[in-house]
Amino acid sequence: MRKIAVIGAGPAGIESASILARENEVLLFEKSATALSNILDKAYLFPDFSSASEIADSLNSKLINENIKLMLNTEVVDIVRNDSEWKIVDKSGKNYFVDAVLVTTGYQTFDATRKEELGYGIYKGVVTSIDMERMIKYNQIVNSINESPKRVVFLQCVGSRDEKSGNRYCSKVCCVTAVKQAIEVRKILPEAEIYIFYMDLRMWGQHFEELYRESQEKYDIRYVRGRISEASSTFDRKIQIKAEDTLLGVPMKMTADLLVLMVGMEASCGTRDLGKKCGIDGEYGYVKTATPHLCDNETSEKGLFVAGSCKRPMTINDVINDARAAAWSVGEYLQSDK
Repeated sequence: MRKIAVIGAGPAGIESASILARENEVLLFEKSATALSNILDKAYLFPDFSSASEIADSLNSKLINENIKLMLNTEVVDIVRNDSEWKIVDKSGKNYFVDAVLVTTGYQTFDATRKEELGYGIYKGVVTSIDMERMIKYNQIVNSINESPKRVVFLQCVGSRDEKSGNRYCSKVCCVTAVKQAIEVRKILPEAEIYIFYMDLRMWGQHFEELYRESQEKYDIRYVRGRISEASSTFDRKIQIKAEDTLLGVPMKMTADLLVLMVGMEASCGTRDLGKKCGIDGEYGYVKTATPHLCDNETSEKGLFVAGSCKRPMTINDVINDARAAAWSVGEYLQSDK
């Protein structure tokens, strides 16, 4: 039985580990105290509003396998090629020797305090999409004075497609996440006015365009093509927004009870660090694969593989499929390496 290290217990790590464990011993490393932290902070998932908790439970059930050793609170700090095997080094200095390595270190969300002009961390009425997920999850959508907001504004592309933040790429999931959250807010607050400010809407997944259309026709979500340049607090602790309607070409001001910043994806700290140490670091801190078409789970290093959103922003559906492809690639490598 061969031994494989999987670094990161998110959806990609768990899905690939469950497949590889059919014929191999898998060491699944996770630096946090729990697996699936990026799913557990969600309420529902697009496009069908599936329960995030139920999906997490389904993934976690795959860890009930005697060939998988899950090591929580174990941060991997180095991966070194050692003759015909790989040496994994954790933060405590302990070494593990394996036949192949699969990096599934995932992503982190953009720190909205870096966009100081939008007021996150300064004004209580400004929240992120992650904060909004928690509000929806616990059915407690409130403004800065703990009242139900009468007007909620969503702002797209915070930390994505943005020269100033250094992230010129699209985070892929923010557009449809805003549509999903706006619908969820409407269900909880049927009398509220809900607006989404956008650069352009990228509904490129199956059923995403239909969800966007339904949000207008059934849920009365209003869309404004424009960017918000500044947010500030009013005397009654509401949020005043300065923006431009780029369709009409006119400046505009709006007062909202709650401003929701749709924060994009960035490479996680673990992805950045391990990518550099292994020589597979690519643009924006994500890891670089051998080729983007036929060898997208392989790297320039023999026996070192990657999967999931450590490569680029992905939906959960993308991540699961990519993890399955990565498991197949690792299995093929181990067979040929015999």
